[in-house]
Amino acid sequence: MKTKVLQIVIGLLLISSLVLTGCSSQPAVSNAPAEPAGDAAAAPTEAPAAVEPTAVPAAAEPAAEEAAPAVDFEAALASLEGQVFSTGPNGETPTAASEITLTDEELAQIKDMNATAAIVLHYAGNDWSNAQIEGLKYQFEKMGIEVVAVTDAGFKTEKQVADLETVLAKQPDIIVSIPTDPVATSNAYLQAAEQGVQLVFMDNVAADLVQGEDYVSVVSADNYGNGVASAHLMAKYIGGKGKIGIVYHEADFFVTRQRYEAFKKTIEENYPEIEIVVEQGIAGPDFAGDGEKAASAMLTKYADLAGIWGVWDVPAEGILAASRAMGREDLVITTIDLGLNVAVDIASGGPVKGLGAQRPFDQGVTEAILAGYGLLGKPAPAYVALSALPVTPENVLEAWDMVYHQAAPEALTSAMGE
Repeated sequence: MKTKVLQIVIGLLLISSLVLTGCSSQPAVSNAPAEPAGDAAAAPTEAPAAVEPTAVPAAAEPAAEEAAPAVDFEAALASLEGQVFSTGPNGETPTAASEITLTDEELAQIKDMNATAAIVLHYAGNDWSNAQIEGLKYQFEKMGIEVVAVTDAGFKTEKQVADLETVLAKQPDIIVSIPTDPVATSNAYLQAAEQGVQLVFMDNVAADLVQGEDYVSVVSADNYGNGVASAHLMAKYIGGKGKIGIVYHEADFFVTRQRYEAFKKTIEENYPEIEIVVEQGIAGPDFAGDGEKAASAMLTKYADLAGIWGVWDVPAEGILAASRAMGREDLVITTIDLGLNVAVDIASGGPVKGLGAQRPFDQGVTEAILAGYGLLGKPAPAYVALSALPVTPENVLEAWDMVYHQAAPEALTSAMGE
């Protein structure tokens, strides 16, 4: 009996062990799908080429652009130093003003000529014109040349033609001039050339005149470079993004066209988050008034306008007046030419944040020396240029001295708190 019971117990134990062995072997079977799982894990190493969602770098490109380093404003401005980016009115390669010199012997020869000169301006009374005249008179005096006339055409072509006729009656040996309109004034300048007058042009050249035959040379600031400088300054002070407007010179005027083209191209090629939403041309002669009207219309239509560029300081004064009248002291204004009014606004932290400056006194000195080349029959380069000068609140006093060769006026030093 005991033996039977023992046999039954042993049998039950054997059956139980078999059942347990079968259960413990199931994981090995359930792991069989592990191989496909392994293949699926490996699949993504090849899939990006075929699976678009993981290969979205194409869609991620905008993010890459946003992450790209912003333009270094200071480096961009510093790169302008000593460089000239403009070409002459007829595509001439620029010669540096520092290369235009007279020897002591040449200076003595010119003094012995007792020559006379006339200065025939497009319009006068602004800081740029005054500095040009000062530079010319300073150098002519050193050369023993008497200035017999200075005229102001008020930016009217017919007036300038009449001015040239009046001046020619004085039989000057030299005329230094800037044409109001290169085509409409051409015959008057040709008449001067035919009379044997040594013509030196500021900034622009009358049409159909040949350098070396009809005129000595043309001298200009780097207007393209100044346009570039004013664009980088605009971008800097609006933080590299926003909507802006442009007030340009609506005339066939070489240097103002260069400024406009340089400003616009620099913004479009370097600052994708800045949008030029409005442009307005002005023809003068009331450039400040026209600038104010243009800016007022822009600010009325685009309440979110971050900045407005003015083609030179006088239109920029009008833009400044509009910004104040409309309570837009936050508006950023940049321009070209270091006039006193815009300089004071820069110094006092107003809407005018910066500008590209010409060097009109030095330009006048260079024009006078080139007139001496003409008297001597000395070959002259076709186009002479002076580099751009970026001006900000940090260097406005120093820039004034560089541009005008005189100490800053009290209005400017007071605005700086000095």
